[in-house]
Amino acid sequence: MTDEPPAGAPAGTWVVTVWADPDYHDLVRARQGTDDATAPGEFPADVVPRELTLTAEETRIGRGGGAADAPEIDLGGRDPGVSKLHAVLMALPRDRWVVIDAGSTNGTTLNYAEDPLTPDTPVALRSGDRIHVGAWTTLTVERR
Repeated sequence: MTDEPPAGAPAGTWVVTVWADPDYHDLVRARQGTDDATAPGEFPADVVPRELTLTAEETRIGRGGGAADAPEIDLGGRDPGVSKLHAVLMALPRDRWVVIDAGSTNGTTLNYAEDPLTPDTPVALRSGDRIHVGAWTTLTVERR
């Protein structure tokens, strides 16, 4: 199975689901140590997953705090570990997407990897990939 649509086929619709991920939160806590002052707080019990269709060529992930230039995926007030501009999803030709860490304070990881993405370096995404930001937020990207 390939992530590229067949020649002449219409491009798929890409959707991102944003959710509070308890497994990722546990990894963050384990990496930082629960005694560390920078360790994330308690996992939120009231965060409802939300879904959005990727329609723009660029979708910013971060915390806007109600600012006019708020990112399209605004995690302000939801996740204390998210930077103002944390990461960016960018569309490429032939129905492909990449994620770029925007030099975030706490890094961006992909699919529960130990090592964060290199800032300002595009990383190709496949349908089903999980992007991890902040203390507990996971964004699942899917082609439908």
